[in-house]
Amino acid sequence: MDYRLSDRVKDLQGNAIREIFKLLQNPHIVSFAGGFPTKELLPNEDIKHIADEILSGPQAFDILQYGGTEGYRPLLESALDYAKRTGLSGELKNALIISGGQQGIDLTFKAFVNKGDVVLVENPTYLACLHILKTYEGKPVGVKSDHDGINIEDLEEKIKKHNPKVLYIVPNFSNPTGKTLSLEKRKKIAEITAKYNVMVLEDDPYGEIRFAGEKLPSIKSFDMVGNCIYVTSFSKTIAPGLRTGIAVADEFVIRKLTIGKQATDVHTSTLSQAIIDKYLRNGLLDKHLSEIRPIYKEKKDAMYNAILKYMPEEIEFTNPEGGLFIWGEFKIPFDTEACFVECVKETDCAYVSGKTFFAAEDTLNTFRLNYSNATLEQIESGIKRLGEYFKKKIAAN
Repeated sequence: MDYRLSDRVKDLQGNAIREIFKLLQNPHIVSFAGGFPTKELLPNEDIKHIADEILSGPQAFDILQYGGTEGYRPLLESALDYAKRTGLSGELKNALIISGGQQGIDLTFKAFVNKGDVVLVENPTYLACLHILKTYEGKPVGVKSDHDGINIEDLEEKIKKHNPKVLYIVPNFSNPTGKTLSLEKRKKIAEITAKYNVMVLEDDPYGEIRFAGEKLPSIKSFDMVGNCIYVTSFSKTIAPGLRTGIAVADEFVIRKLTIGKQATDVHTSTLSQAIIDKYLRNGLLDKHLSEIRPIYKEKKDAMYNAILKYMPEEIEFTNPEGGLFIWGEFKIPFDTEACFVECVKETDCAYVSGKTFFAAEDTLNTFRLNYSNATLEQIESGIKRLGEYFKKKIAAN
């Protein structure tokens, strides 16, 4: 069969991390490559109880019927109230329930990006953002990153040079670096993007997984002109399988995103929405967060301490105050992608090469580690084996 694919799809490659998972079927391999919440921390008993209550109640048939694209009204109310933790304000007309945070990225690019339009991203950035942008034939342009997030001077320079449509940014515990944007930079981003008429897509899936430091307000909370879209999901804080999140933006923008969603999936699963709504209203999220934060902190500390103990001094690492990731960068030439398969075979451990997180350039000397899915023992032994492997490769060069 001669499949006559569209131009936007025929050259697309699979998500690099999803492809890596195919290499990790061996149960003996310790994988630091994923980004999943810890399986044992998923609140399955609470969700089962809520689902049983919903499906045995008087609204069961309504819940299983088609719903409005904007979202299940009770969840719109409770999720909007949840989003106000970041300093947001808004009414129901400013909110849209989405099928996970990634759909928020997709709908934003669908609404604002034409073929060839520039989207600025922090370098490095979330891999799926780059993948989605490619489907809309947009052009990613990377902006330099400092220890406290995106470099403001380089951001303004790139805005002047490229006239971008959108700035995409993960402000808290960024995937892949674990960095957090400082308060001053949040204010400056709101100011600069408003000045140059650039939309901001603020993607915040990890903000509630803070186990050290001070909670910071969203970029959206400093938005005075309506150019910022704030997106968060409940995938990392409750359960990714429910595929539910919320977008908060100007009423005009929400209408456009809603139209795009109508042509995508009609609406997010009403059953998932009803479960999340009751979970929020019953006060279970704060209880759950109080349980998972110290566990993620313990795992992060275990990984960082193992890094200090076993990794070669030629690598610099971030030390995040939350989220799920630590970022490594060699201070010498080193190709983490080229040696990945060999590393897995020799160490029974896996990481993600940093190359795939960069916009339109080859940056080979970086890699991402995830600590949420490994046990403390696996973290200690796995980092030790990776450190020994990297030391051997450095000595051979």
